[in-house]
Amino acid sequence: MTVTNRIVTEDEADIRLDRWFRRHYPNLTQGALQKLCRKGQIRVEGGRVQTNTRLIPGQSVRIPPLPDVDKPAPLPPPDPMLAREIRKMVIYEDEHLLVLDKPSGLATQGGPGITKHVDMMLDGLRTEGGDRPRLVHRIDRDTSGILLIARTPGVAAKLAAAFRGRDVEKTYWAVVVGRPSPESGIIDQPLAKIGAGGAALVIAASRDEEDAASAKTEYETLDAAGKKLSWLKLSPLTGRTHQLRVHTESIGTPILGDPRYGGKAAHPEGFIDRLHLHARQLDIPHPAGGRLIVTAPLPPHMRETFRTLGFVPGETPAPKRVRGGSSSKGRGPAK
Repeated sequence: MTVTNRIVTEDEADIRLDRWFRRHYPNLTQGALQKLCRKGQIRVEGGRVQTNTRLIPGQSVRIPPLPDVDKPAPLPPPDPMLAREIRKMVIYEDEHLLVLDKPSGLATQGGPGITKHVDMMLDGLRTEGGDRPRLVHRIDRDTSGILLIARTPGVAAKLAAAFRGRDVEKTYWAVVVGRPSPESGIIDQPLAKIGAGGAALVIAASRDEEDAASAKTEYETLDAAGKKLSWLKLSPLTGRTHQLRVHTESIGTPILGDPRYGGKAAHPEGFIDRLHLHARQLDIPHPAGGRLIVTAPLPPHMRETFRTLGFVPGETPAPKRVRGGSSSKGRGPAK
């Protein structure tokens, strides 16, 4: 065993030294790392460091012999059936990220009573020698459409920051029961959560309530079947749990087939009884510069309802990278 030096990559900017070691040498304990730092055996750019030292791309990390931890145990191969299933969901991919078209009914993450979810399937998207892909955001189990996946922790951090900084444009399509009046506008309705876990409910709240959180949704009626059902474009301006579902209910137009909100009004006869809410488009700053715009096609149950009502969604645009006013299509085909 010999001393080696490893260069900090661009993707590892500002990561703590202990987290950097945990990523590359997961079997090295925190106590052992602290001891190596105290003795000066681990150095950055030749200087002594502590476990909380922040790293800069291009720096050289001195790594002493690490018995029994140099080679972490190989990861088990992904389940081939789950790998094929999640591969079919990919509508865009590049060296930084992937975009999935999640089907309605598949949970994003685990929880009580959930035996299958996207997070457990992500090993099927791992590249040889690469990091395990990571979820960047979530959508409800019953909501279909776009789900963003980062290939590395660094990309995940950049994209998560974009979501927190409101630099992401999210567009949803929904079929609602009734017809909004006015037909477009902004729903400015605070929300509050009651309960916890899978049984939690979100309700419209007064602004002076202690647990009320500000929530705003821009909406536009794209088409309507009289006053019975309408096709809405929804753009959440905040990111509260179940925001779109509670906001549409609050203006008297619950989403068709909603199993949790809207009561009996959300389940008229003659339509597939499944939530008609679809994450249609995502416009995000790409980690490598410019912006990425990805659109997901309607799921089967919403296509059937559109046909019944005579709504015409048009073609689904191919994924598009926009750089300095020019655009180039991604490798993933639109379905």
